[in-house]
Amino acid sequence: MYIGDYLGRRAIYSPDKLAIIDYGKSPEWRFTYRQMNERANKLANYFKSIGIGKGDRVAILARDGVEHLDCFFACAKLGAIHTALNWRLHWREVQGIVENTTPKVMIYSDDFKQSVADLESATRNTHYAIRTYLHIEGAGIASSQHFETVLQSGAPTPVTCESLEAEDIAALILTGGTTGLPKAAQVSHRMIAWNTLNTVIHDVTHNDVYLNVFPMFHTGGLFVYTLPQVVFGGTTILLRQFDPALVLTLIERERVTIFGGVPAQYQMMTQAPNWAQANLSSLRFCTSGGAPLPVPLVEKYTKEKNIRFKQGFGMTEFGPGIFALAPEDAIRKAGSIGRPNFFVDARVVDDDNHPLGANQIGELALKGPSYCSGYFNNPQASAAAVDADGWFHTGDLAKYDEERYFYIVDRKKDMFLSGGENVYPVEIEKVLYQHPAVHMCAVVGVPDAKWGEVGKAFVVLKPGTQATEQQLLDHCRANLAGYKVPKSVVFVDALPISSAGKILKRELKEKYS
Repeated sequence: MYIGDYLGRRAIYSPDKLAIIDYGKSPEWRFTYRQMNERANKLANYFKSIGIGKGDRVAILARDGVEHLDCFFACAKLGAIHTALNWRLHWREVQGIVENTTPKVMIYSDDFKQSVADLESATRNTHYAIRTYLHIEGAGIASSQHFETVLQSGAPTPVTCESLEAEDIAALILTGGTTGLPKAAQVSHRMIAWNTLNTVIHDVTHNDVYLNVFPMFHTGGLFVYTLPQVVFGGTTILLRQFDPALVLTLIERERVTIFGGVPAQYQMMTQAPNWAQANLSSLRFCTSGGAPLPVPLVEKYTKEKNIRFKQGFGMTEFGPGIFALAPEDAIRKAGSIGRPNFFVDARVVDDDNHPLGANQIGELALKGPSYCSGYFNNPQASAAAVDADGWFHTGDLAKYDEERYFYIVDRKKDMFLSGGENVYPVEIEKVLYQHPAVHMCAVVGVPDAKWGEVGKAFVVLKPGTQATEQQLLDHCRANLAGYKVPKSVVFVDALPISSAGKILKRELKEKYS
């Protein structure tokens, strides 16, 4: 069966090819495609023995490791639904997600044992109580079983779900949850196939080695290159969490050919103690998303490490492979997310949903076969996200130029009004990054008695450099309209960073407003 049994098919073509290296283990665990398929069959047979079948949810609350992939591929063989939970959430928030998605199994790592214990106690007598807990390491909570032990107890006989169709759901990926509980986007096998096609069209080969630092509860962790690598038969390296010095070491040691991160992670790598001596010559290219790469950062990687940068844009509901900016355009089209990938249509619309022309700011809308199947158990939100003509409205403010290169101006929620004028923080941040002393920065809108809202900039300076608030404000004033210039600058040692490497502006607003 070709739908769902990703590893079964790949194990036919390249059984002895190295598939996964898990550097969360000491020493690292290495698995061929034959071994990964055997693990998935064993786990699927164990799941089957405890009553897990098509459509059932299996949750995992753990840092990146082979167990995420064991769970995903075992669920895919059964037609069950892999449900990765955001380990940054409070356990009560996780409880709300569990109540909505009703998983029958919870796999968890020791880092989150206390949260799982609190969750189990709070849900024990509810209709959505999880009936089976599996711990990855440590002792686990009462009645929990050891994940690797139960996996190895499963029969190795092949498992497939004969009734599985392309539109059946493979995974639930949680959205960012900017208001209320995160919504669970339904990722179908059809969506995975189209996202893979959009990804591999752009330079992926059968022999690539990919180092993944995105958390696997995000679309980036599972679907940027990890699943396409399985389809193509490449090798994927997993880390428990982002460590800039270790990343540089592993790129050299494992001869990594593709690496992906967000700008904040690339900035941190340049400050790692082994940056100067790191040999990155194996990299064919690096990819970046989440925010525009500052031009000075692109130039630093190009000049010092001869790195080619591909940039792009993705999102939970539409997959990570929506837009791509080629390396040759990294400087010429700085700030752009590129053009839509081959099987994605994009347009910019006004508040009345009318398409806008070049260089006009409006909401980005998307259409294509890599869109998700709506939100799990939330038909109202599913219907509201897509208009009558099938366009998904992203909530991103965007524009495109005469060559049809798109630019994200800001999130609708990040934009603020100052004296009646729209102010887009990303535009101010781009200017701040041009100052030679600025290592990282973020701008948020804060209340102001006269203007309604004004900008406040948070800046981390590069080691060994100095700059005053006035110098940075003067730099902004020389490059921006007056109403866009922040009214204050706060110097900080570090910015709050999410597990995906993005700057948490909401935390800055809550702390300093």
